Amino acid sequence: MDHHSIHEAMRAVTGTLRLPLRGGHWRGAGGTVLGQGTGSSIDFQDQRAYAPGDDPRHINWQATARTGLTTMKLFRQEVTPRVDLLLDLSASMFLTPAKSQRVWELVYFCIESSLRLGGALRIHLLGQRTAEQPVQSALAHAWPDPPPATLDIPAALGGTALRQGSLRILLSDLLSPSPPESVLPALTAAQGRTLILAPAAIEEEAPDWDGNIDFEDCETTSRSRRRVTPELKSRYQRAYHTHFQLWRDQAARHRALFARIPAEHSFLESMQAEALPTGAVELG
Repeated sequence: MDHHSIHEAMRAVTGTLRLPLRGGHWRGAGGTVLGQGTGSSIDFQDQRAYAPGDDPRHINWQATARTGLTTMKLFRQEVTPRVDLLLDLSASMFLTPAKSQRVWELVYFCIESSLRLGGALRIHLLGQRTAEQPVQSALAHAWPDPPPATLDIPAALGGTALRQGSLRILLSDLLSPSPPESVLPALTAAQGRTLILAPAAIEEEAPDWDGNIDFEDCETTSRSRRRVTPELKSRYQRAYHTHFQLWRDQAARHRALFARIPAEHSFLESMQAEALPTGAVELG
């Protein structure tokens, strides 16, 4: 996997698409994205009566002349939004070359979009042990090799220090046994905004199983042989679609942005299919 080429391609993409950081209300250190407080940006927010110590440069002279009361202009504060990027490192994320590439495209898109918008980025690797990946190491394409394991997302989130009011981006195919109602409350706690980007492979949604199949669990490496009938395959596909519809429904209930990102098309085409219409990404 050529991380350098993927990274460069995603840096170019962020000139067209970006994370939804311009909208919403943020708290943080001084920066370039509009926050909840008042400050000195050019975005006029409100006005109030003058108080001793106020900066006279922000006096609303037109309102003062009209009312006879010295009135101050209030502007929206500009802040550096906090972004917590949560990367699922379970083996299913890298099941096929196309899916693996899509995962790393999403990773570098989120990194570059966060940095381009002045975000205070932290990267959390979710696996058997949760660890923070230094941003500089990510930019240098120095990633650890995770051991194959099934991810317990709620347990992993319990060991992750998410910041107050941050945008929490979960990059996961959501194929772990953890139901959405056990995951979303932790992601949306402490005034956090949640964005879930779920890479998907056609081999998972519409597998070409027929007859006697040797199955191998990609995360436990255990093997079993089973006869796949059309009825069994149909039940699997119904369960698969029900699983992701439940995630969509629960994400909407928790006011989390959600999009599945197929691996079979170009990155821009895949993002335009669901991520752009749902507001999971914005036009740059």
